[in-house]
Amino acid sequence: MREMKPWVKPVLDLGPLVLFFVLFMLYRNDTFVIGGESYGGFILATAALIPALIVAAGIQWWLTGRLAPMQIATLVLVVVFGGLSVWLNDPRFLKIKPTIIYLLFAAILGTGLALRRNWLGAVLSEALPMTELGWRRLTVRMTVFLVLLALSNEIVWRTQSESTWVWFETFGLPAALFVFLMANAGLYSAHALPPAETSDDDRAV
Repeated sequence: MREMKPWVKPVLDLGPLVLFFVLFMLYRNDTFVIGGESYGGFILATAALIPALIVAAGIQWWLTGRLAPMQIATLVLVVVFGGLSVWLNDPRFLKIKPTIIYLLFAAILGTGLALRRNWLGAVLSEALPMTELGWRRLTVRMTVFLVLLALSNEIVWRTQSESTWVWFETFGLPAALFVFLMANAGLYSAHALPPAETSDDDRAV
């Protein structure tokens, strides 16, 4: 496993999405004729997003030896629904991708709650040590939040312009996730596990 510098992961995570946004903004009003078929800027940006996301995921796998479940699900859904958008020349397939991924993870977390399994903690406990009750409360909040994100995505892409949805997907959804995580700072603090006690051998050093 190679050591990944701190700035590399944000670049790999956000790079493909930024590429999609830039290409769409540059070519949103243009039409490209390929093989007798006319394609808009959204489809061009989608066609660039798919290989960019694959390359980014491949680099992260090469550097770290693993991918987070959310990354794997996003990669698969972008390849499938983005590919359908390009193949059928229909932007709607990519637009419903966030809805599906948020509902998928909401269902997974909800199932974990019903089975009394700490699946969210199993993934994040190393970075955020908390009590079982803390993880359960965070899981409930995250499940509701993901359902709201899915509903928001459906409302935006069905009622707003294509440009509005691209702005929402690129900046709105990540900002909402950041606000959610910050809003739960009190929960993290209230349910944080105490630091591991220093052993006698460590104190003797």
